[in-house]
Amino acid sequence: MAEYDAIVIGAGQAGPSLALRLAATGWRTAIIERARVGGTCVNVGCTPTKTLIASARVAWQAREAARWGVSVGELAVDMKNVKRRMDEVVLAFRRGLEHSLSETENCTLIRGQARFTAPGTVSVGDQTLTARQIFLNVGARPAHPSIDGLEGVGFLTSSTVLSLDEVPAHLVIIGGSYVGLEFAQAHRRLGAQVTVIEADARLLSREDPEVCEAIRGALQAEGVRVVTDAMCVAVEPCAAGVRVRTGRSDDASVVEGSHLLVAAGRTPNTGDLGLDAAGVETDKRGYVTVDERLRTSAEGVWALGECNGRGAFTHTAYNDFEIVAGALLDGEDRKVGDRLPAYALYTDPPLGRVGMTETEARASGRNVKVGARPMTRVARALEKGETEGLMKIVVDADSQEILGAAILGPGGDEAIHAVLDAMYAKMPYPALRRAMHVHPTVAELIPTLLGELK
Repeated sequence: MAEYDAIVIGAGQAGPSLALRLAATGWRTAIIERARVGGTCVNVGCTPTKTLIASARVAWQAREAARWGVSVGELAVDMKNVKRRMDEVVLAFRRGLEHSLSETENCTLIRGQARFTAPGTVSVGDQTLTARQIFLNVGARPAHPSIDGLEGVGFLTSSTVLSLDEVPAHLVIIGGSYVGLEFAQAHRRLGAQVTVIEADARLLSREDPEVCEAIRGALQAEGVRVVTDAMCVAVEPCAAGVRVRTGRSDDASVVEGSHLLVAAGRTPNTGDLGLDAAGVETDKRGYVTVDERLRTSAEGVWALGECNGRGAFTHTAYNDFEIVAGALLDGEDRKVGDRLPAYALYTDPPLGRVGMTETEARASGRNVKVGARPMTRVARALEKGETEGLMKIVVDADSQEILGAAILGPGGDEAIHAVLDAMYAKMPYPALRRAMHVHPTVAELIPTLLGELK
């Protein structure tokens, strides 16, 4: 039996950061990983998908180059080289993490499946480990919805679609949310026909209607077919590859394609950890139940990252690490509730989001004012020739609090941080309205929006 001060189960975003910090502080730390170091983000999430999207954007720019007065000749996409570049970037990230974990004093990287056998005790193969503090960072995986016939076709997930080294003839995507739309645009730009099927009446139902419609319009302008209000009821093989039957009665009742990508949510990797043996409770979906400081129901056990159901992003996982490290090592009292909801959609145009939507703000009963401007009235967007999208900011007219913002346009994923930081600083919106921003940028219009509130 090996005794440690800390055991970290899972080497995703939060796990290695915590293991390295604990080890540097003198804690004898074991980090256990059954698959690939780096978790979802490095291996099948942010790193490969954004690398793929970058290649797809180059193909789009080349295809559309005449708009900017540039001639590039005949376009050819070499998907094998696109994948090779993506794999190289992933491997560099993963090897860097593996090196850090393997070479750091007080840190032991153990390969294998971890499972609780008792409180404070974990088995990995024929090894038994104990520790006074145990941290779960096991992440989640793509969910398989209950659709008749789905298991009988060779469908792709957000993980396995990254193994393609040829452009699909026709990629059908079940799920019109963030993951599905990024893959839709990327594969369309690489040369595939693409159809997105969404059960809801609109794409990205979490967003305000005008944002949803602007994104839909941008995708359709590039040739992506979007079918909404279409519940998938059955899937079956066909001569083309796969046939999807929806609940619609029009020409979208049946959609055929060469490949099927299912992008319909996530499920936590908690079912094979023996959590009952440690007294760790989960909710009905399998996510580990935690309090505001990420402590589980079991003494000395914490849960970080996607498996705790408190955030499905790399940045929320890293913030989980900061909360736990702050509590254990720095005497800080940080909480999940301290952070603002913030995320991005990496289509073109990209969407940067923070805080409440206008819909949510009005539903809260506040005295709401809104500033909005289409990208057709933003100089930077006009100069770049990318005028799809809009900017929008929502404030409380009584308290002068900034409630939220959406920037859908060139650099929207970066410009949103001007609002995000002002919100963390609890800056009243008139102070941001008086700020002088650099011209020409997208962010320079944020003070303008605040000067045009209605």
